[in-house]
Amino acid sequence: MKNSFVSRHDGAVRLTHWAVAISGLVLIFSGFGTMPLYGRFYVNELPGLSWSTNFLIQQVIHYMAAMIFTAAVFFHLVFHLRRREFAAVPRKGDVKESIEIIKAMVTDQEEPPNGKFLAEQRLAYAAMGLTSLLLITTGLIKVYKNTGVITLDPTFLQVVTLTHTLATMAFLGLFVAHLGAFLIKANRPLLPSMFTGKVRRDYAEHRHREWDI
Repeated sequence: MKNSFVSRHDGAVRLTHWAVAISGLVLIFSGFGTMPLYGRFYVNELPGLSWSTNFLIQQVIHYMAAMIFTAAVFFHLVFHLRRREFAAVPRKGDVKESIEIIKAMVTDQEEPPNGKFLAEQRLAYAAMGLTSLLLITTGLIKVYKNTGVITLDPTFLQVVTLTHTLATMAFLGLFVAHLGAFLIKANRPLLPSMFTGKVRRDYAEHRHREWDI
């Protein structure tokens, strides 16, 4: 039984996860590409990236990635709402529990009992979710403005653009933090589950004792 595995993420969850991650990174790259940055920092002189300073190409890529990102986020919401799966949603006491888990890691002591998701994972999930919805909302407003159907207040557009930019930076920071979490030894056994959907049973029973496997 020590080397057996339990299912943690099904195919739909993994597909949505990677769709959001990859399209999110493409959005960041293409979003900055619509600004006069890549030419200034000679990104366009790197092999295969001569097109990176072409505004129209970057805009098309940005819109295509945005459609995938938006579809993946809303599919995720509907999928889990219909199945009434709320294990990743933050709950009361998560901040305190996250501090206790971090303290236990630093001092090499026993962690508090965890469910399927750690407290900090639930908090990160909420932060990433809210940031993604903010990106989608402000992005749609910017697209609506570009259609020229109606003229929006310039001050309002400035706020929307600033919010979109700040949300982009927040998304990137959360993404880096998400990857950085796997530098912690205790978290590494969870990484393969985003590829295979499975995690070792002995690990789950030890660290996620409150998870109803």
